[in-house]
Amino acid sequence: MRRMHYLCGLLLIVCAMSLQSCNNDDVIIDPPVNYPNALVTVKTDNATGQVYFQLDDSTTILPTDVSISRFAGKEVRALTNLMILKDSSAPYTRKAIVQWIDTIRTKNMAPDLGAQNNIKYGNSPIEIVKDWTTVVEDGYLTLRFRTYFSDRGTHVVSLVKGTNPYEVVLHHDAKGDMGGEVRDGIVAFKLNDLPDTHGQTVDLTLKWESFSGPKSVKFKYRSRH
Repeated sequence: MRRMHYLCGLLLIVCAMSLQSCNNDDVIIDPPVNYPNALVTVKTDNATGQVYFQLDDSTTILPTDVSISRFAGKEVRALTNLMILKDSSAPYTRKAIVQWIDTIRTKNMAPDLGAQNNIKYGNSPIEIVKDWTTVVEDGYLTLRFRTYFSDRGTHVVSLVKGTNPYEVVLHHDAKGDMGGEVRDGIVAFKLNDLPDTHGQTVDLTLKWESFSGPKSVKFKYRSRH
């Protein structure tokens, strides 16, 4: 799993489409290249084969870089650094130059095994970080999490359905690796196993076992169509 150790202080500026670049008349957003400024879903148009980015539930980005074609036929979440251009390219909202892209571990929800969930998927403590990368959008729950890593094994995180229709539970199996340094990771879960919201926005509750006991948080969720 890819781990992002130093995500603090990053700003999601790509959504501010009205910002103007100071130096380049063709550019709307010209960000510092060292930091991610967008969290996207990398998609492929089945009709044309065009790879594009879904920025949120309604905004799409057409990458101008040929190298993005390596994602053809795949769908993953990713952190990226985008230079947003002024000109649009229908049917996409904007064009963008991709400075770099780093894919996120993207998983389906795990089967709900009832009383066996903790045994199968683990119940090791974990913290969810309040951050712009912790978000529900485009049919995905993306989480920045924090726990202890000593590099002695691979941690596994899984998401299963909870008791209520729009409730999910995050499970963490540390594989016995409970020491070392506190580090952050990021993972995305596709929410296809949840009931269709039929265009409505509902509350989605996430539950998990933290280092101080059970915790929960609510997100706004609408099924992807």
